[in-house]
Amino acid sequence: MSQTENKANTTPQIFRQTVERLKDRPALRYKQLGLWLDISWQGYFDIASRVGAALISMGLDHGDRVAIIGDNSPQWVQIDMGIQCVGGVAVGIYSTNSWPQVEYVIEHSDAKFFFVENEEQLDKWLMFRDKAPELKKVIVWDIKGLRDFSDPAVMTFDALLEEGKKVLSADPEIVNRRSEAVEPDDMCLLIYTSGTTGPPKGAVLTHRNVTWMASAIIEQNPIADKDDVLSFLPLCHIFERLFSVFAHIAQGYTVNFIESPDTVLDNMKEISPTVGYAVPRIWEKYYSAVMIRMADATWVKRNAFKLALKIGQKRAGYIMASQKPPLSVKILYALAYFSVFNVLKERLGFERMRVAYSGAAPISPDVLKFFQAIGLNLMEGYGQTEGTGVTTISNENQMKLGTVGKPLEGCEVKIADDGEILVRSPGVFAGYFKDHQATESTLKDGWLHSGDLGEFTPDGFLKITDRKKDIIVTAGGKNITPQYIENKLKFSPYINDAVVIGDKRKFLVALIALDEDNVVKFAQDKKVQFSTYKDLTQAPEVYELISQEVDAVNAGLARVEQVKKFGILPKKLYEEDGEVTPTMKVKRKFVNEAFADMIESLYKG
Repeated sequence: MSQTENKANTTPQIFRQTVERLKDRPALRYKQLGLWLDISWQGYFDIASRVGAALISMGLDHGDRVAIIGDNSPQWVQIDMGIQCVGGVAVGIYSTNSWPQVEYVIEHSDAKFFFVENEEQLDKWLMFRDKAPELKKVIVWDIKGLRDFSDPAVMTFDALLEEGKKVLSADPEIVNRRSEAVEPDDMCLLIYTSGTTGPPKGAVLTHRNVTWMASAIIEQNPIADKDDVLSFLPLCHIFERLFSVFAHIAQGYTVNFIESPDTVLDNMKEISPTVGYAVPRIWEKYYSAVMIRMADATWVKRNAFKLALKIGQKRAGYIMASQKPPLSVKILYALAYFSVFNVLKERLGFERMRVAYSGAAPISPDVLKFFQAIGLNLMEGYGQTEGTGVTTISNENQMKLGTVGKPLEGCEVKIADDGEILVRSPGVFAGYFKDHQATESTLKDGWLHSGDLGEFTPDGFLKITDRKKDIIVTAGGKNITPQYIENKLKFSPYINDAVVIGDKRKFLVALIALDEDNVVKFAQDKKVQFSTYKDLTQAPEVYELISQEVDAVNAGLARVEQVKKFGILPKKLYEEDGEVTPTMKVKRKFVNEAFADMIESLYKG
């Protein structure tokens, strides 16, 4: 349903319309005791209404903030919609955040209520409870391990629902009245950015922002109410929120929740979603797994795959240039698909996936081409939280390798004199919460200053070159975009992450983080002796393996872009150590500081 057809521009209005339209159809699906269970649209609405009614009875006023922390689950989105339906503001917190990070968001957002998933998340609140006097109540939805726990500030989710039921029984219209009072320009969400350069900032998104975006992305790449998606990215990130909440309530498809972060691959095979989406690191892991598995296959299977892939990549070249493949290529591809790719996609859980998206960070064009080659229509989009997630995106009829598509309809994009991408649209946020200075530096005359550098191709596709602050200027005065080189390095199945360094230096060096699974397998196959991850990084055979991968990348780069030396990081990069964000983007500043000695040794060596 397009925005012009659908006059509703607040989430409660759109949610109610879809519930009335689909009522008993499955809205949410989750796995319990080995079985997938459905929650209907009416059931979803009833729980959200009880949540909202209970919050009103406990003192939630219009515009008050309510925080949520936990892994993806039906309860997460039911709470989210319950908050929004009564004029509250939902504040998601990454379940992997440490307690000081949680404290920061609770304090900065002035949250009045705090929903936590389980004992682990409740423990974080207990660490700072005396410093958060504004919190009226903490609500726990999974009470495993807490049955004997008692605290006047804490209640169970079931108790909250019982309270909501009583409130609605006494006043059936209490939630409706609050819903009707919500205005399009009211704050809907407060999303805290990952903080790659400092403390996270709270981006204010309005009901107009999120409802417009839900409509815009559906118009660009239609999603039907009979589609299925798998919810596994962090729900407090705008990328997952768009698919699991906003586009979902607008279009009415089914959201399937993973059992846990460790079961994504198994759940993907069980559900076989029709629409897929993930951050680049996930797609890169899938690619690496396929390539390593095929390297272990029999001679016949290995060579059949190589031949099929060659045919697939030829076809992908046409498609990703918005051209029709010749009949001969179509025939050869049909044979390759029937004999190789169809089985491969079934094993990955991709056989029903008609379209898939990569977002939240840049992805290597080689990875995109690989998935197009095997018959998965993977497309890259571009955007940021401050623009409600999406600025440009490709579609089935318009895509170009090495670009992030064209602007959404209704979204203006221009390139500033210094190459920065500027955005103006109904999706551009209202500003940063309690941070007038940051808002003024990011929003100027209605234009969002993205901090990214880019350029348009002659046919209107946007190409991202790098982050403005990440551009390397060598000692010789050459401007280098490290992102491009890093993406090429990460295409190797043996490299998980790469950080290219060289600002004000005579040449480029790289810090390499190994893909542990694939390098361990290589070491076992080659009888390399090691007992710890650090041992693995120091093995001469592993250094030689990575050296070959770096040489292969250098062969396709200009001399000034080539990585002259590299170091293998002695540890994996962890979010808990401040080295990567929850969406797996490397924090350059932290990595550069943490491994400063290694960097200096590469230059002195």
